Amino acid sequence: MRLRLWTTLFLVTIAQVAWGQTSTNPKLVNAEPTSPEPSVNSYVVIGATPEQETLVRAQIQVMQPAVYPLRVLFVPHWKYMDTARIFRLHVPAGYTSAMFTHLPSRSVFIDSDRYVSNDSLGHWVAHELGHLAANSASENAADKAAREYRKRLKDARKRAIH
Repeated sequence: MRLRLWTTLFLVTIAQVAWGQTSTNPKLVNAEPTSPEPSVNSYVVIGATPEQETLVRAQIQVMQPAVYPLRVLFVPHWKYMDTARIFRLHVPAGYTSAMFTHLPSRSVFIDSDRYVSNDSLGHWVAHELGHLAANSASENAADKAAREYRKRLKDARKRAIH
């Protein structure tokens, strides 16, 4: 019994002394940040085919949005529906939802099973970027901000034709 008591007392004392020790070696602390800060217009595209990724990146580059997303996620319909449920997405009457933006994470979710064409992808991505620019879930505010982005897409298409 005495041996156990003295062993416990010894271990507690050593632990307290060890906590108080510090190192004077400045090389042990890394002064560099652990990850580089993302640039203003860097974002990742996840779950897209190479063609979809190229297309969405080209369209976003043409639109030159005021606020870039951090992530653009192409997800299958079941995952899109589950994510919309988790984020409690409210779709106003008269609207359909093939993509949505989660403002706090600056993520754009695209239902890869529901977008119809390349032109419609640009049209609706402009709307989602409008949500980011307005920093609002309001559809009217997003449409207002998206007008300029859609105009830039239209002008780029005209220049490509000529």
